[in-house]
Amino acid sequence: MNDRAMGGLILGGSLGFGVLYVWLLLLSPWGYIGLVVTALVAVLGVLGIVAWIGYTMATTPPPKPIEDLPEEKPEAATEATA
Repeated sequence: MNDRAMGGLILGGSLGFGVLYVWLLLLSPWGYIGLVVTALVAVLGVLGIVAWIGYTMATTPPPKPIEDLPEEKPEAATEATA
């Protein structure tokens, strides 16, 4: 499937879901539940991203301090580029 067809499917799906969502909130008796579920999904999504960032920060080893890195000689750097 090429990019244009995939883009068309994404566009059509999002428009269809938008119409369904408007109908759910404004015209169906399930409007309140639709708002609650939407808010729940949004909050859990944000909290999931925050938890992922925290896990990554907690499990990533710290970088070496700059003073511990080996120093390069200026002559060696210019010879490598030539």
